[in-house]
Amino acid sequence: MPVLDMVIIAIYIIAVLALGLLSVRKVQLSSQQYFLAGKSLPWFMVGAALFSANISTIHLVGLAASGYNEGLVWGNFEWMATFCLIILALVFAPFYFRTKISTLPEFLEKRYSRGARIIVAIMAIVAALFIHIGMSIYAGAIVFKTFFGINVIISILIISIITAIYTVLGGLKAVVVTESVQTVILIVGAVVVTVFCLLALPAHGITGLGQLRAALRPEQLSMLHTNSRVGLNWYAVFLGYPVLGIWYWCTDQTIVQRVLGARTEADAQHGPLFAGLLKITPVFLMVLPGVLGYVLFKDIIGNNANETLPVLILKLIPVGLRGVIAAALLAALMSTISAALNSAATLVAIDVARNIKPQLSDRQQVNIGRVSAVVIMLLAIAWSTQGGRYSSIFEAINAIASDLAPPITTVFLWGVLWKRGTKQAALATLIIGFLMGITAFILDLPVFGTEKIITEKLGIHFMMQAWWMFVICSLIFVVVSLLTPRPAADKVEGLTWKSPRHILNRGAYAGWSDPRVQAGLLFALMVVLYFIFR
Repeated sequence: MPVLDMVIIAIYIIAVLALGLLSVRKVQLSSQQYFLAGKSLPWFMVGAALFSANISTIHLVGLAASGYNEGLVWGNFEWMATFCLIILALVFAPFYFRTKISTLPEFLEKRYSRGARIIVAIMAIVAALFIHIGMSIYAGAIVFKTFFGINVIISILIISIITAIYTVLGGLKAVVVTESVQTVILIVGAVVVTVFCLLALPAHGITGLGQLRAALRPEQLSMLHTNSRVGLNWYAVFLGYPVLGIWYWCTDQTIVQRVLGARTEADAQHGPLFAGLLKITPVFLMVLPGVLGYVLFKDIIGNNANETLPVLILKLIPVGLRGVIAAALLAALMSTISAALNSAATLVAIDVARNIKPQLSDRQQVNIGRVSAVVIMLLAIAWSTQGGRYSSIFEAINAIASDLAPPITTVFLWGVLWKRGTKQAALATLIIGFLMGITAFILDLPVFGTEKIITEKLGIHFMMQAWWMFVICSLIFVVVSLLTPRPAADKVEGLTWKSPRHILNRGAYAGWSDPRVQAGLLFALMVVLYFIFR
């Protein structure tokens, strides 16, 4: 990479590190400051942080590769997220804000029991370690190797140290401030790649949509497939994704911690809706470039789809702008890792340590959070070296999520919508569901042979695995609830909706600024987009 690009990247890294540390330079970090940014985040910062915490190097590299291979159908992971963010804003955020919780497992203790809290905290730490941090570090290391020729292990160490410094020292405020800036860098970098791809099409004889369709594989520009060769049929998307999406967007500490740090209930609702609007863009800025890469450079990329984004950057982007794109890749990487690291530290300090020793002081909780962040990062570094065992990193993170999500989605969703749900049902669902997930993970793990038993031998795609496990968990929850004593009315007061209808009917509408109105407009926009790209 030319010297100018290297200088841009170095300046960016130093700037992010300085910004993260300076954002808390004069703040006395209490536990609320460290873990929840003192509940001071405005809606636009909450939304930008939600988006940035989600978009990682895995998305930038993996979605381009998936677009090259199968097309826009992988964009469903982005557009379906918008529907889940609407659910977060309308269904869950009001309860999270009003109950003044610090973690999502804490909400489960209020709704069910201390046992449910501890189990979900452990599952959330596992998710942060295996999915959010470990796989992101590996994806970033591959990018470093491609652009700079740096050994994967050395790249992993560089990335981990830089991100850990401001996350461990600065807490959530440092994480969210840097994420807000990185969101801008991310979008700018993605726009640059997309524009240069579109400008290159005429040189390859593509001047219209009809010619583009003719040069692509069948259905490569379609979002909804009937006979998907990778299992992403329309029914798998609409049944399976909500199970993953409600877990990830509505109940996962890594993501929802930004909502918990909102300054008002309105900010806690408007933030997710803003993030939902931003989630429309990756289809056009991350998946579409991969589709165009198939037309432009399929003779160079061949079967190595993970090279799609690096090839586009090296072939199309001029010197100087390459540095901006590489900075965008680093922005995606660091924002995801820092978000997961801070949330995992929060879970250890508040849901584990404080439960064991309730008399812990603020300072002790912050110190435990910092130490646990370092330990979790070291474990994630070790796991990240195994990333090469998976054929597709983007598919890997979603496949692992499909093993963890169903029981958590079940207890949260039924918990806020059904007052009859009991603490015994929650425990049974979480324990049995967690064991089912571990079993599915082992059976489909490439480490044990080359064949994925459930996905390939039984023919059940991970999206449908998530759906059927959710159905089983729901049956367990309902049956056990009906067989155990009804929870006391004061136990569920303020923690469940009177009825699903009450979500939209509570209180008078406040015009265009009402979250319900904005959610309705966003929902209508998504329906139109799906109709256009069906």
